[in-house]
Amino acid sequence: MTRFYMTQQKYIPNHVAIIMDGNGRWAEQRNQLRASGHRAGLKTVRKIVAHAAKMGIKVLTLYAFSSENWKRPANEVSALISLFNYALNREIKNLNKNNVRLNIIGDISKFSQNLQNLIINAQRLTLNNTGLVLNIAANYGGRWDIVQSARKIATQVLNGKITPQDINEDYFASMTCMYTLPEVELIIRTGGEYRISNFLLWQSAYAELYFTNTLWPDFNQVSFDEAINIFNTRERRFGGVLNEELPC
Repeated sequence: MTRFYMTQQKYIPNHVAIIMDGNGRWAEQRNQLRASGHRAGLKTVRKIVAHAAKMGIKVLTLYAFSSENWKRPANEVSALISLFNYALNREIKNLNKNNVRLNIIGDISKFSQNLQNLIINAQRLTLNNTGLVLNIAANYGGRWDIVQSARKIATQVLNGKITPQDINEDYFASMTCMYTLPEVELIIRTGGEYRISNFLLWQSAYAELYFTNTLWPDFNQVSFDEAINIFNTRERRFGGVLNEELPC
């Protein structure tokens, strides 16, 4: 169903994903530790989650911790994990109160058992909520998602549950993260970089991409609305042509 926000006749995408980049540089510009930038970024997360829910967006996916982030300095990785732990403990009651359903996507097996339990309990608490679905990508990579999907399918073939002829795009998609959710329509990347950095490789096939120089801690509701405005200027063809381009 086409949905419009306020009175401005804007189409609101069902599923928006954000690569939250620029926390470290934000801190360095202020002669602060990079960890302080991540803490500032958490404040932005709160604002954007609330704003997206108010706009009527159905799904918001945030790239919080890439599978490549383990390569960063140990003290920064430790700070990121600690902040993730802190955020789950602090924010889950508020998310539940606001009818937000939390979903963690990624390989959580590499986290401590305590953090894994916290993730499982947080998801369970909000499981029946019917408002915004908030996906947090943690230890996630698009290639990982595709590989783990292929492994599931290979196992099913080996066990005789399916044949290779049963495998098509829809079947493969059913093995990926977020397969029950609406397709990603818009990917926003903050921080001035122009790449998707192994994020939602399968799910972003027809997503519109929006890049901004704004660092994530400085990104706000106005910045988000600007991304939606730009999205509304795009002609989404999905490999086809617009009706007016068809010959008579």
